[in-house]
Amino acid sequence: MELNEILSRCDHTLLRVDATAAEIQALCDQGIRYGCASVCIPPCHVAGARQYVGDRLKICTVIGFPNGYSTAAVKAFETAEAIRSGADEVDMVVNLAMVKDGCWSDVAEDIHAVREASRGRVLKVIIETCLLTEEEKRRLCRIVSDSGADYIKTSTGFSTGGATREDVALLRACCDAHVKVKAAGGISSLEDAEAFIRLGADRLGTSRIVKLAMEQERTAEA
Repeated sequence: MELNEILSRCDHTLLRVDATAAEIQALCDQGIRYGCASVCIPPCHVAGARQYVGDRLKICTVIGFPNGYSTAAVKAFETAEAIRSGADEVDMVVNLAMVKDGCWSDVAEDIHAVREASRGRVLKVIIETCLLTEEEKRRLCRIVSDSGADYIKTSTGFSTGGATREDVALLRACCDAHVKVKAAGGISSLEDAEAFIRLGADRLGTSRIVKLAMEQERTAEA
């Protein structure tokens, strides 16, 4: 698989809590240069990034991140604010407390609130696979498939684990065809990236692939 094809599926990501505006601008420059699908950045940086990139790059941000236990109303407000600031895509975290309590209708309503607030934009639902049983993953695949969301996403990258090949394959097999899969967390090599894509991931949440592309350029120029 060509490197530029992998890069075109990457949400080039910087969600570190102390990320500066200058670092976000550098991330945007890299996202544009390497043809990434988007940059995924904290909500507080969305307006500045939108002004900086104009229409040259998609801006993705996170909702209820990283814990997911904000109320549905708060998540909906956060989503609307992000869109007003210029976000093209939002990645929300499900309410894992509701998942563990088996309150499936409440989980669905939580996602629905964000879907309603994000109409016309891409919605990705982060289920944090590392904290779930297989049955919980399967139930969430059904709920996300029925929600109108565009993607199901493995991980925040802030919990006990990231994407695994087994989880990506499971999500692809259990979600309806219209729901795409985003693998995120721990994608550290081109081999990882290609494996996730071949297993059915349409997007990758990572900063490492752009760094690898930059390293390849420096090596070629040496």
